[in-house]
Parts: sequence; structure tokens; C-alpha cells
Amino acid sequence: MSQTYETLVYEPGPVARVILNRPEKQNAQSWKLLREMEAAFNEAVADPACGVIVLSGSGKSFSAGHDLDSSDQTAHAREQQRELDGFARTELYRDIYIDSHLRWRNLTKPTIAMVHGYCIFGGWMIAAAMDVIIAAEDSRFIPVYGDYFTTTWDVGARKAKQILFGNKFMTAAEAMQCGFVSTVVPAADLEAETLKYAGRVAENNPVLNRRIKFAVNQTLDMMGFSTSVRALHPDFNDRLLPPLASEQSDEQQAPVKQRSVRNGQFRDQVGRAMQYGREDGLIPERKV
Repeated sequence: MSQTYETLVYEPGPVARVILNRPEKQNAQSWKLLREMEAAFNEAVADPACGVIVLSGSGKSFSAGHDLDSSDQTAHAREQQRELDGFARTELYRDIYIDSHLRWRNLTKPTIAMVHGYCIFGGWMIAAAMDVIIAAEDSRFIPVYGDYFTTTWDVGARKAKQILFGNKFMTAAEAMQCGFVSTVVPAADLEAETLKYAGRVAENNPVLNRRIKFAVNQTLDMMGFSTSVRALHPDFNDRLLPPLASEQSDEQQAPVKQRSVRNGQFRDQVGRAMQYGREDGLIPERKV
């Protein structure tokens, strides 16, 4: 019997569905969501009836990235770090944003990301951890430097620099041309085409699927993939969580602004990417 999830929908079967279900946040990834993703993946892997796993998002977008400041995420993150020293806190962030994604990359069953709408920062990361990415033609992508940093492997060195330097959205067609996206389909056909492909994968001998996946991942690892991902400087993961306003005096306000600089950097990058996307005609203008 499937366990109960708060932030996603899990549908078991030959094609198991893991559906991110925070549509009001465009499936921004809280720590609870990421932990529940791992639990759902593990449930699918343990199910002998499951042949392939499809990851998707409800609502307007696949995932608009990390949840930086919702009240439930802030409270959960504070509680998780309450008794941790700096080293332990860094290891916690590494597990949440790097090692977990490497585990998902190496799940023993094929995984497919079904992407629509925005796939930004953390959205790119979870899609990148899947084996195959099928995207709606109106999807918009942007990677992030840091965490599960695979962009160089995903699109090549020069394209990675262009995107990251310029806070540049990629269209689904451009992402496929670079090799990040496997297939682009009309938005109206996304689910049907993804499930059709997934059904065919599920018909394979599971041992064959596992051998194919291991062979491809092992080849990349011999070239340094996993080592390069885990080599990210730990300072990037040392994001100190600012206390609540009620927990600090007026004299403490200035240091807190510096302690939360990483989240501010993410917001600034997304804001500029949206601005540039509108200027370039990739993102619709805001309705007045």
C-alpha cells in the first residue's frame, strides 16, 4: 500500500507517476517536497510491478526552483538545523541538494521528466537527475550554478557559460538542440506522448534497462561526472538560515541581511532572467 504524501501525488503501476503537487508555488521545492520525492522514488523502485518512473508537476509549471522563504519551508529548515554546527549544516545541505540528486540519477529503474512551463534552477536540477526529458514546446529552462551542478555536462561548456553569465532562458527547442532535452512535443500532447514512450520502456526486460542505465552512467562517471558534481566548494552550501524577525533585535538586522545573501542572489538572478526573457520575447509580458 502506498504511503501518504503531503507535497506530491504518487501513482503506482508499470509506469509509476511522481507528480509534484504545490501548484500554488509553481512546485517550488521545499525540503519536505525533496524528501518526499526520494521516498516516492524508493517506493517505485521497491515495487516489482513498476518498470519506469515519470516525474512531472501539477499546475502551470514543472518546477520554478527552490522554495526560498515560504513559512512552512522556513520553519522546517530552522528545525532541521537547530542543533547542527557549521560542518553538519554543510553536510545537510549537500545531502539535500547534491547527494540526493546523485541517488536519483542512479535509481535502478529508468526515470523520465515530463516538463512543462517553467523549469528553473532547482527545476533544472531534478530534471537533470532523470534519464530522459520530454518537454512541451512552450517550456522555458534556466540552470543554476551550484548544488547539483550538471550544466556543463548537460549543454556543453561554452553554452553553459553563455546561459549562466547572461541569466538566459532556453526554449525547449534550444535545450533539445544542446542535448539536455530528449524530445519536444506540442503542449497538448505532452502527457500522452510521455506515457506512450514510458509504456514502451516499461515493456523492456527490467534487467536490460538496468544494464543500459548502468553502462551509460558508468561511462560518464569514468569521465568524472559524479566527482565534478560533488566537488562543488562547500561554502556554496553553507547557507545560514536567517532567524524570524521576532527572534532578533534591531541591532541584529544588518548581519541577517548578509547571512541570507545566497537566497537574495537566487531571487536577483531569476528576476533578471524574467526581465531579459520578456525583452527577448521568450516570456509573456505581465498583464496589467
